[in-house]
Amino acid sequence: MLISLANPVDQKKGNNVSSIEITEVLYGMENAMDRLAEVMSRVKNWACVCGDSLSPSFSMGVESIKKGYIDFNKRGIKTRFITEITKANIHYCKELMKFVELRHMDNVKGNMAVSETEYVATAVLQGAKPVTQTIYSNTKAILEQHSYFFENLWNKAMPAEHRIREIEEGMEPIKTKVLENKEEIYNYLIKIIKRSKGRLVCYSIGGMQMIYNNFFYLYRDIIERQKRGEGNGIKWLTHIDDNKDNIKLIKEFVDVGIQVRHIKNLPSMNFSVDSNSIQATIEGLDKGEIMNSLLVSNEPAYVKHFTLFFNDLWSNHGIDAVERIKDIEEGMEYDIDIIRQSDRTLNLYLEIVQYAQSEIFFIFPTPRAFIRQLKAIYLAKQVSKERQIKVRILTPSSETVEALIENLLKIEKDDEEKKITKYNTDSFSYIDIKIKYIEKMSNTKATILVIDRKESLVMELKDDSKDTFIEAIGLSIHSTSKASVLSYVAIFENLWKQSELFSEIKESNENLRMTNEKLKINDNIQKEFINTAAHELRTPIQPIMSLSELLKNKIKDKEQKELLDIILKNAKKLKKLTEDILDVTKIEGNKLNLSKKELLIVDLLQSLIKEFEIELTYNKKIKFELDIDDIDKNTIAFADRNRISQVILNLINNSIKFILIEKEMDEDNVNGLISISVEKIKINDKDNNDSNTEDIIISIKDNGTGIDSEIYPRLFTKFASKSFQGTGLGLFISKNIIEAHGGKIWAENNTNGKGATFSFSLPLTIQ
Repeated sequence: MLISLANPVDQKKGNNVSSIEITEVLYGMENAMDRLAEVMSRVKNWACVCGDSLSPSFSMGVESIKKGYIDFNKRGIKTRFITEITKANIHYCKELMKFVELRHMDNVKGNMAVSETEYVATAVLQGAKPVTQTIYSNTKAILEQHSYFFENLWNKAMPAEHRIREIEEGMEPIKTKVLENKEEIYNYLIKIIKRSKGRLVCYSIGGMQMIYNNFFYLYRDIIERQKRGEGNGIKWLTHIDDNKDNIKLIKEFVDVGIQVRHIKNLPSMNFSVDSNSIQATIEGLDKGEIMNSLLVSNEPAYVKHFTLFFNDLWSNHGIDAVERIKDIEEGMEYDIDIIRQSDRTLNLYLEIVQYAQSEIFFIFPTPRAFIRQLKAIYLAKQVSKERQIKVRILTPSSETVEALIENLLKIEKDDEEKKITKYNTDSFSYIDIKIKYIEKMSNTKATILVIDRKESLVMELKDDSKDTFIEAIGLSIHSTSKASVLSYVAIFENLWKQSELFSEIKESNENLRMTNEKLKINDNIQKEFINTAAHELRTPIQPIMSLSELLKNKIKDKEQKELLDIILKNAKKLKKLTEDILDVTKIEGNKLNLSKKELLIVDLLQSLIKEFEIELTYNKKIKFELDIDDIDKNTIAFADRNRISQVILNLINNSIKFILIEKEMDEDNVNGLISISVEKIKINDKDNNDSNTEDIIISIKDNGTGIDSEIYPRLFTKFASKSFQGTGLGLFISKNIIEAHGGKIWAENNTNGKGATFSFSLPLTIQ
């Protein structure tokens, strides 16, 4: 009940609070002050007080109230007090702190106190003067409500000691705020940088340009003070690429004495920190202009956090700018990492997606690969939304994939009556994300990720039946090699364009049927090439081979040597593929140059057979025969020794491969035989009856599986192969080498049904 009293009825009995719940307002100085004194005398364990900036002078300036606090202290009452501490009341606050635990809060209004059993309040205080009105209650609900209210304020309030030190030492109050005016930001940075004795800066190149344009003279001042022993100087983290203007700018900073280090993955937030404050922005600062918004704080916890974060990046990830620039200028800026642990691959995968700055490209080999990697896709969506990053995804389609994409990339527009959701059957866009469907890659079993055209991660698919990324992924290669990364960019863009072409073709009319068929054929050829290249390609090759050989020679563990043998074997395959691709490029560009000299054919064949016999010591079931009885051992052809060796090696390797396949198919026939024969034939020149032209024919015959009937019509064309071990480039290259010598090459299956014979002719030099 609420009772308004000018002369209140005494609700006490002895020293006990009335058992009746009451709420009342007491008027008049005597009534109001008596009730406050009574309530203070009845406190048993604790009291909580919250008052405005005049409450300290009232508490210490009114004698009866001060005696109450002194009595609290003597009786061990736990008293907590919240007020606004100002220059005007700091004297009273210091005195009050002798009896209570005091905290500061800005703009406190009203005055109240609550204990275990009673609540009192007054709206207006007049400093060290008695009050003339008091609100009193012992109602349980009111006590609980104001106790809860006090606890919330207490948790947000600042310790009085800190506030008093701020006032007496002229310290700034602890604040965290966002500046959103360029002029205000400029003036703030001027003030902060001027008073800094040292700075830790993690800015992009754009941020570095912004500092250079506006505050570089202040940074030089900090360095000068450091030289005089008056500060800690400046440390700067950024990402250094091969842009000449950026390198020139970085050298300006290094030359004045600023310590600069390169990190591969620059955080998405640009920030700087000194001993007292932090400044941070999520803007890209690409144009070197002052940011539009800046988070600033002198909260010690923030300062500590950003300092620790910077020091971790500096110590564990930073590369000295001078060394980084030297590597770039010498063409050694790339980094390649072969990763065997799939959990480590996953962490790296998510990290480089999160720190992308401009572009993210995904190529998924199967629908299940897309499903397993939804976490990375959703992360790419998030960074696209935050930083307007372009995300492009190529994936095979399935019902599940299409459903996930619709959920991921749907665009909702508010309509007056309802929300309308729009979809496109071929591609979807949300923010700057687009997805296109490609055919399932039967040969290429690797997810390819390209970041900012500067970084690639190729993750081999070990087992597509597994549900988790870690179980499904095998060996991975992380590279910042420009040649390697741009190769994957070219693969992606080619597939993307092909996908767009297919989309256009589907919408064309019947008159474009022939064009459609040609594009399909062209697409199949390009796809087969890209799939093979992506499966085989491991660049750069030489560092992998050299380091693997070096490591193999140093270690003694047999199992580790076997693992390195696997790496070397695959690196050699990659080297062979790279050479074949280069040869194809030269052939198609009419740039296959020959270095022709006199060549002893028999001597060359004997040398090559000896090499193969040494290499095949592990497999005694393949034997070589050389039939040269009908030919002079000094027979000479005018040819390029390396190129003719390449042709013979290609043909012998084909024979070995198909002999080994035959052995797997038919265990009863395990004796491999490769017969090499040489013969001379005369060529009739119709234009010159006196011509004495002779050719030499070299034939390589095996007892392997023979030539597949599907392959035979296009045997010497590009990519003519059904083998999972080959690319189909070897015979195409061999044909062009022989024809460049003026010879011919052909092949046929043996008449006995076992194996095949490959032959080629070369013009002879007549002695």
